[in-house]
Amino acid sequence: MYIIAGLGNPTKDYEKTRHNVGFMAVDALADKLGISLTERKYRAFCGRGMLGTEKVLLLKPQTYMNNSGESIREAADFFKVDPAHVIVLYDDISLDVGKIRVRAKGSAGGHNGMKSIIQHLGSQEFKRVRVGIGDKPPQMDLADYVLGRFSKADAAVIEEAAKTAADAVTAIVTKGIDAAMNAFN
Repeated sequence: MYIIAGLGNPTKDYEKTRHNVGFMAVDALADKLGISLTERKYRAFCGRGMLGTEKVLLLKPQTYMNNSGESIREAADFFKVDPAHVIVLYDDISLDVGKIRVRAKGSAGGHNGMKSIIQHLGSQEFKRVRVGIGDKPPQMDLADYVLGRFSKADAAVIEEAAKTAADAVTAIVTKGIDAAMNAFN
């Protein structure tokens, strides 16, 4: 079984913001797999289904970004899922808008949601799909940037990137992390 978590912030206030790209990617994967994300468990909206021959739990933590690890840990404990079978989708300012990077493991890279997950899982050994949101303008505060909305042009790029991120997750689960990194990086 895999837990596939998209990071973001709950409520309509944060919908379609840069920091909610992980939610958008999980929504794209849910659409692709025909999984409804309406169940409320593990302090998240979630849904279960199959991806190839693997059972999956799709998760959109409702704990706010900086506490995402609490929700993921709760689900991982319940299903007895090892961190190696956790895949996290999230925004990355170090990548150009719409670029995708797949990684087998790594540090938080300054991302507070990832710091929380590493802390709560007690491991950096989980897979991740980073979706580029572009770097902030020099004069802009980072929080204001990541909580801001995309331009119309960037929104179209991100919509496609969310689908590509969903394809990357599919490749991780069905073909393995190395094949996914070769195909999407």
